[in-house]
Amino acid sequence: MTDDTDTARGTVAVTGATGRQGAATARRLLAGGRAVRALVRDPFAPAAVALAEAGAELVRADFDEPSGLEPALAGTAALFAVPPVAYGPEGTDHEREFTRGRALADAAAAAGVRQVVFTSVASTSGAAFAAPGKRRVEQYLCERFPLVTVLRPVRFMTNYFGTDVGFDGIVDGVHRHLFAPHEPLQVIAPQDIAEFAALAFEQPERFAGRTLELAGDDLTPVEAAAAISAATGIPVRYEWVTHEEAAALNPEFAEVRRQWAAGHRWHADIEALRVIHPGLRTLADWLAETGTAALRAHRLGAP
Repeated sequence: MTDDTDTARGTVAVTGATGRQGAATARRLLAGGRAVRALVRDPFAPAAVALAEAGAELVRADFDEPSGLEPALAGTAALFAVPPVAYGPEGTDHEREFTRGRALADAAAAAGVRQVVFTSVASTSGAAFAAPGKRRVEQYLCERFPLVTVLRPVRFMTNYFGTDVGFDGIVDGVHRHLFAPHEPLQVIAPQDIAEFAALAFEQPERFAGRTLELAGDDLTPVEAAAAISAATGIPVRYEWVTHEEAAALNPEFAEVRRQWAAGHRWHADIEALRVIHPGLRTLADWLAETGTAALRAHRLGAP
């Protein structure tokens, strides 16, 4: 058996396995018959227990305890990497984010991992979402591993459930965000990030060296609110966060808003992605599949 065949069949380690991308990817791989080792901080957390019940092997690991990463990765052939974002008093701690990513890469290399699929963040034509820590991790991985695929997803459709940034989600029928209300906004379902990851793990050579900007739809925020209203039967409207409100929460948010208003946008080629993955979900698809019921349960007050 060749190394590449081993890579395409061996156990995949998944970090961020209790988060949206990691959980979706772990479940997609398990459904396809691939062995999955989920690296988790708390193996007794409900999301971790649910993964174990789905068939994943759980191993405790923490990015801030690098000595435990190599043993956690030992015996795996591939890695789905989602290093957690690090925050400090000035906002995102890009240096700490890179340090975590580098520690994971070094541990994976020492453990003999050959393939890495790294999920980063989508790029724009300007500095909005520049993500210097993630970009440095991307480069470091490419220097260390023979088979690297970088996924750069845009905003998740599941963010309508709510996030921890001080806005986003739907609260009392209002969706608030940094994006201009009548300009297209690319979004993606985490399940589709998982589909692209699974394709990369199934065909390592085909996707090695590739960076994929990922999106599945590009409705305006106002159109998206109308679609959610129609699907759920509950009125939802969009509200544009002001520059002052964004700056009060975090200067980084104000800069993203300014850059976005200046026309610096995500630029995933949705039609080209659909050739690779014909089942790529639109917002309407996601709402019909799982989104409507979940939105009602999370934010819109339905029993």
